[in-house]
Amino acid sequence: MAAVAENAFTAEKEQVAALMTKFGTVTDSAGADAVATELVDLVKSVGIAALTVGGGSEALCALLNDRKSPGPCEAALKGLTALCKGEPALSEAVAIGTLSAQLPCLADRADSVKEATLALCKIEMKMCSPTAVKAILPALFDGLLDSNWQVKEGTCKCLGWLADTQQGSVGACLVDIIPKVSECLGDTKKQVASAARKACGKACLVIDNPDILPIVPDVIKTIGDVGKTEATMDKLLATTFVTQIDQPTLAIMVPILSRSLADRRALMKRKGALVIDNMCKLVAEPMDMAPFGPVLEPKLTRNADEIASEEIREFTAKALATLRLAMGDAADTFIPEPAMTVQGMVDVMTEVVGDKAATAAPLILHSATMVHFKLASDKRIEDGVCDMAVKPYLEALMGAEEGAAASVSFNEKCDEIISAAAKEQGYVMQDDDLCHIDFSLAYGGKVLLQNTRMHLKKGRRYGLIGGNGVGKTTLMRAIDNNQLEEFPNDLLRTIFVESHSSQEEDEEEMTVMDFILKNDIIREEKTVEQIKEALFRMGFTEDRINQTVVSLSGGWLMKLALSRAMLYEPQIMMLDEPTNHMDVKKVAELVNYLNGLQEVTCLIVSHDTKFLDNVCTDILHYETRKLVNYHGNLSAFVAQKPEAKSYFELASSQGLVWNFPDPGFLEGIKTTTKAIAKMQNIVFAYPGTTTNLEGETVPNPIILNDVTTQCCLASRVACVGPNGAGKSTLVKCLVGDHEPQSGEVWKHPHLRMAYVSQHAFAHVENHLEVSPVDYIQWRYSGGVDKEQEQKDTLQLTPEEEKRITVKDPELAKAGINQIGGIMGRRKRHNEFEYECYHVGQPKDSAYFIPLNELENMVEMGWHGAEMAKMIQAMDEKLAQQNSIVAQRQLTTGGIQEHLDAFGLEAEFGTYGKIVGLSGGQKVKVVMGSAMWNCPHLLVLDEPTNYLDRESLGAMAAAIKIYKGGILLITHNSEFSQTVCPETWLCPGNGKLEISGADWMIAAEKARAAAEKKAKLLEGFDADKEDVLDAFGNKVVKAEPAGGEKKKLSRKEKLALKKKKKNGGGDDEGDW
Repeated sequence: MAAVAENAFTAEKEQVAALMTKFGTVTDSAGADAVATELVDLVKSVGIAALTVGGGSEALCALLNDRKSPGPCEAALKGLTALCKGEPALSEAVAIGTLSAQLPCLADRADSVKEATLALCKIEMKMCSPTAVKAILPALFDGLLDSNWQVKEGTCKCLGWLADTQQGSVGACLVDIIPKVSECLGDTKKQVASAARKACGKACLVIDNPDILPIVPDVIKTIGDVGKTEATMDKLLATTFVTQIDQPTLAIMVPILSRSLADRRALMKRKGALVIDNMCKLVAEPMDMAPFGPVLEPKLTRNADEIASEEIREFTAKALATLRLAMGDAADTFIPEPAMTVQGMVDVMTEVVGDKAATAAPLILHSATMVHFKLASDKRIEDGVCDMAVKPYLEALMGAEEGAAASVSFNEKCDEIISAAAKEQGYVMQDDDLCHIDFSLAYGGKVLLQNTRMHLKKGRRYGLIGGNGVGKTTLMRAIDNNQLEEFPNDLLRTIFVESHSSQEEDEEEMTVMDFILKNDIIREEKTVEQIKEALFRMGFTEDRINQTVVSLSGGWLMKLALSRAMLYEPQIMMLDEPTNHMDVKKVAELVNYLNGLQEVTCLIVSHDTKFLDNVCTDILHYETRKLVNYHGNLSAFVAQKPEAKSYFELASSQGLVWNFPDPGFLEGIKTTTKAIAKMQNIVFAYPGTTTNLEGETVPNPIILNDVTTQCCLASRVACVGPNGAGKSTLVKCLVGDHEPQSGEVWKHPHLRMAYVSQHAFAHVENHLEVSPVDYIQWRYSGGVDKEQEQKDTLQLTPEEEKRITVKDPELAKAGINQIGGIMGRRKRHNEFEYECYHVGQPKDSAYFIPLNELENMVEMGWHGAEMAKMIQAMDEKLAQQNSIVAQRQLTTGGIQEHLDAFGLEAEFGTYGKIVGLSGGQKVKVVMGSAMWNCPHLLVLDEPTNYLDRESLGAMAAAIKIYKGGILLITHNSEFSQTVCPETWLCPGNGKLEISGADWMIAAEKARAAAEKKAKLLEGFDADKEDVLDAFGNKVVKAEPAGGEKKKLSRKEKLALKKKKKNGGGDDEGDW
């Protein structure tokens, strides 16, 4: 800014000097009011020059500092007050600049001066803009350190007024405010402590965390009163943290957490560690935690090393690990200097203001400082910043029209400078680069990636690698939805292929061709012949192209999605679990297709390690909220990072353990190889299907033809075969989702069966907005599994419904009563009887009818399939109610403990919504909910989809020790060979080929031999463990009176038998 000549603005200086002389002679309040009015008139007359180059600001500040007599000081205070009211925009910079001189006036002996100071401060706090808050705080912080308690009290009131007006801006500075105010909270002067509590309470109104809000007043009191620390810590321990923790919340909590860690009592250290562990799990933004890490980390580290109690050391070490995870590398993150300095902005504003800048130095500096604060925090000048921090001041200085134009010009010039600086520091794009961006990604309050870089090149295939829940699918979906900051969606054509994407209702009834043509770009750019050619390459036939989408199996749906992606001709193709539901042959074809793409970049998420190893040219690995690029395929990645070898091993390297619930006893089943579910000679065909596995046109081809098989408690069966061969159809007939056209499906009356379908997410798609715990509570409330009740084989047709609700006139004439419903069951004389009531009769008239009589009613034509459905429904209901399932409590704690056994932590099981879970986590929810009823037989259709290697290893280990039967469908040969010695092959000709079932016979023989040996050894005390009572004493079994019981001879046994027959007893002779 150009210097002002000494002889310039002589008239203004003389006017100000004359007025300031009057200020110095004021002796009362009336005189102070009069000169204050003159000051405002002078500023309106000559402009801001009266306060700047005219020397008005320095003169007022001198009067405030020289308080020998109250009159001049009061006049100066009232003069500033009048300016703030009359010319707020012009005077704001001057008023804030003199704030440090105003606050000491609060300790003046004259009441009129103190009152005038409070009035001025209140107006200043109320008039400032949101961007001015940071400019005001330094002067207020100095006031809090003043030696006079009146100044401290008044400064606390100023903070309260500022918080009332600019709550959001004050809340953003809470991390700086709380440490300063905390010293006043414990002040010995009650007035100071009271004002500090009120100010702190108003500042903390920005905290909207519902978990913390109820105890914020207690926390504020505790900061100032050490004696309340333990009681407040107890309240925090009793708080369930479920809401995201942000920086304002941390700012108010850290002081007492730090105090508890420094307490001499080990119990207080333990409490502090527990609260820190709970809170840090919900810190979404590492930068929020960064200011507090240096406060808490050293104390946690010292406690973890020095505390005598091993238990407390473990708690502290756990809290330390959680704290470090919450901070990530934020503490070490280099934050570059803003692209412009304050002086740089002052220079730009001076340029756009022109000649008037010479008299407006404080105003320009004040405005530029506010803009610079926003640039430093936001990395750019956001829309609306100049409207708050520049425009009002320039309009007051230059007039409305010129000021508005100058504000726009200032914004544009600063944007040019910032953009040019970014280009100089940025990466120079190469010809084969598609994107080179730095970004952060969060979902549902949880930060997934923090200040990470993604660099994608043309024609390369990137495998996204990381555990379940790190955000692999979320990243691709964010790119697809144009939600990823800085990603060039406007320049690149991208497509996202999900293996579990659900079709809309109108799409389900579309043919394959119509589904492809629904995409506008494909319809405009491709001909029908080109579309058919692409579909033929994926194995579609002419007839299958004319099928409806809903009739396709999971494998064919994935092929359809891939075909549409190929036709779209994207520059970036994102594939989420593309090999799900695909057989080995089609996976090989997909590998060849992807490897042949030279101009398309692929982002691939898959848990099929062989597939990734065959297609990937690069690996993007999730490492502590960063994406790290490794060149080469998966094998090369493991060579560079040996600790990642678990991606090739079917085992849990991190100690993850799954535990399936014990199915318990099944009545009448004495051996594990005895059948508990059978299918005999079943035949099934989908109505309306016209294409068989080979693509030949066949009217209603039979999917299953004369298939016979069975399952037992020892079953470990893998059902394999090509896509569309009938694997899923087979298991659906067994579990009851499909009803075969002929043949018999039998299940033990007390059998509990769990089924996870091929499209596992379909189980929870209507419950996405609730937590997994809430879903399980809904599903099993009332003691029955609501999904079991919805099976096709239990649903009554209109005709069947009519037979149990409306009397048949002909049967009524013959005196035959139709069964209207079944209410219960009992076993009598080794036969089941069902409690039934008749059509048109009240339910309390029900009585028990033997099962054979009910079956006879069907044979006589009095009833149809509805009778079998009602019997089956009652059997399945009682199988759950009369078992260990009835003993399980549907409480939050009980359900979460059950989900823990499937590797789903409380953060996701109790407090998270299903919609926010990753694919792998949703599979865990579906499996956990299906197994809540402690099934005897677990049927899994493609269970390995979406699960990472850790989870697959844990599931394999759980299956090996599970006491129930397992039937699974999978294309993952590595997994099936590990856990399933028996194989059911569906070759696609309607038949079923079974192999490997002999192992069960050998296993049962070994079990029986072990049981027999155990019985033989029962009489040997050496093999028995001592029995101890509750006090640890050995319990000695008392011998029968008279010593060991004598073994009777044959003659004695006959005599005893005769004696009993004649009415005698063993002890008859004793009478």
